[in-house]
Parts: sequence; structure tokens; C-alpha cells
Amino acid sequence: MTFPLPDSSPATAQCSAKGCRTDAVWVLAWNNPKLHTPERRKTWLACEEHREHLSQFLGVRGFLKDVVPLAEWESAER
Repeated sequence: MTFPLPDSSPATAQCSAKGCRTDAVWVLAWNNPKLHTPERRKTWLACEEHREHLSQFLGVRGFLKDVVPLAEWESAER
């Protein structure tokens, strides 16, 4: 099952890290089990520099479900 990426106005997907405008290369799929059904996935995008930091942030909270290359995520949507 695939889930849409966040709607963004830039022509290229940008990293979700605060203040970062670098092109994203990773999709971090997550959900908050206190708020979302188990199958729901929200997504953050990450550049190489912020992938580990964003993954740790979600992982510590038990939210991180999957980390997938952006190109792979987009091809699975089709």
C-alpha cells in the first residue's frame, strides 16, 4: 500500500527539516498510534543530511514505520 507525498508547491520535493530547502531523496513513513489507525502513514521527506536526525526523532517516539528512497516511493505510487 502506498500513500501520497505531502503536497508541496516547489517543483521538486524538499526536505521536511526545519529551514532546509534541499531536494529530498528519502521518504520517512510514520504514524502516531495514539492518533492514527495502524495502516495510516504520514510522510516526511528528507535530504541525505537530515535523514538520520528525522529518523531518530520519529524512532524515539515509536512513530517511524519505514524509510524508503524517494524514487522508489514515487514509482510505487503509479
